[in-house]
Amino acid sequence: DLATFTNAGANLASLLKRMVVDLHAAISRLARIRAPVIAAVQGTAAGAGFSLACACDLVLIARSAKLTMAYTKAGLVPDGSSTYFLPRLIGRRRTLELMLLNPVLTADEALRYGLATRVVDDDALADEARSLARHLADGPTGAYAATKRLVLASAHETLESQMELEAEAIAEAATSPDG
Repeated sequence: DLATFTNAGANLASLLKRMVVDLHAAISRLARIRAPVIAAVQGTAAGAGFSLACACDLVLIARSAKLTMAYTKAGLVPDGSSTYFLPRLIGRRRTLELMLLNPVLTADEALRYGLATRVVDDDALADEARSLARHLADGPTGAYAATKRLVLASAHETLESQMELEAEAIAEAATSPDG
């Protein structure tokens, strides 16, 4: 909320630090929680809202929604995990385009960029998100958790170490109630 930042005066740096620490703690928990996290984006997701969507596992976006990084437009730098997740989702060049030039993406553009799982009609967004959540909740939740853990780990593992993690995970899943 840029208005809050403007009104903070001399306390701005400490206010931002507190806000960012809390936001980052929440995003870290979302990224590591066993359950897949679904974002349902409606309206405009700018700055931290955009970053939060990038941290989610599945992103449903309303047809009329808009996404923009907006940080550098306000003379700020991205936070909320966007510098971690966005390059992994869409690559370095597209990330820098979004972060330096601040274009406003439509829902269809977000889908083409790989930022959304699917675009849905505005009036169907809530129902689609609930339906997807029910589908996941009724599915093999242990397998979903292991899959999410493997994908997150792949960012820092070697090919061989990642395949070892896969071997361990599939052997464990095969003997679980899900398997």
